[in-house]
Amino acid sequence: MQTFLSKNQCRLYRDLTWLWPIISPPEEHIKENEKFSKLLRACSSDEIQTLLNLGCGGGHDDFTLKKYFNITSVDISPAMIDLAKRLNPEVTYKIGDMRTIRIAQVFDAVLISDSIAYMLTKDDLLASFRTAFTHLRPGGVMLTLVEETTESFQQNKTLCSTHIKDKVEVAFVQNYYDPNPKDTTYEVTLLYLIRRRGHQTIEADYHQCGLFSLETWKELLQETGFQVEQKELKAWDVVERVYPLLVGIKPI
Repeated sequence: MQTFLSKNQCRLYRDLTWLWPIISPPEEHIKENEKFSKLLRACSSDEIQTLLNLGCGGGHDDFTLKKYFNITSVDISPAMIDLAKRLNPEVTYKIGDMRTIRIAQVFDAVLISDSIAYMLTKDDLLASFRTAFTHLRPGGVMLTLVEETTESFQQNKTLCSTHIKDKVEVAFVQNYYDPNPKDTTYEVTLLYLIRRRGHQTIEADYHQCGLFSLETWKELLQETGFQVEQKELKAWDVVERVYPLLVGIKPI
C-alpha cells in the first residue's frame, strides 16, 4: 500500500508553523533552558556572555536564555525564524543550515538543542559539530541534546497530548518508527486534530530523523576536537524521560 505521506514533509516548519506556539508554548521550555544556562556556565572556565543557538526553531529556547546571554540564533526554516523574531526581538536571527553556515564571529558558547535530531548521517552530525567548533573561542563550551539513540529507541512509540490556545484546540499525536534498523534514520509521523470555530480539520506530517549510538555521538565530538563530558536532563515530554546531554569544550 502506498503511503499518503511523502518523505520529509516537515510541514511544522512550513505551512503548519503557526501550530508550534500552541503544541509547544515557550513557557513549557523555561525549566529546561534554565538548566541549560546553569550547565553552560558551570562547564565554562570563563564568563559566558555570547551564545550561538544552532537550529533555534521558533525561538522558544531563546525566550529564556536571552535573560543570561547575548544570543545569535540560526535556523533553516524562514517560517520559524519569523516566529522567533516576533517572540524575541532582542535576539539576532539568521537563516541558515547548521551544517554549513559560517558567521564572522566567535562565541563563548554554542547550543544545539533538539533540532540536531534532523542530522541523518554521521557526516551531517560531524558537520554540525564542526560548525559549533569553528564558532567557539578557545575554552568555549558547546552543549547538545541527544533525544534518541539506538540504545534507547522504542519502536512504534506513540505519544498523545492536547493543547488549547486562543480558542484553538489541538490534539497532537506523535508516532516514532524505524522501518530499517540497519540504517541511521527513523521516521516521525505527526497528526494534528485541530478544532476552531466549531470545525475540525486533520493535518498529517512526516519527519525523518537521525539515529546513532551514544558512543557515535561522543566519537564524532572527539573527532571534531572537543573534550567531551556527558551530563543528563530530566524532562517531561508527555512522559518523563532522562536525556543525555553532551558537553564539548574547545581546548585552549
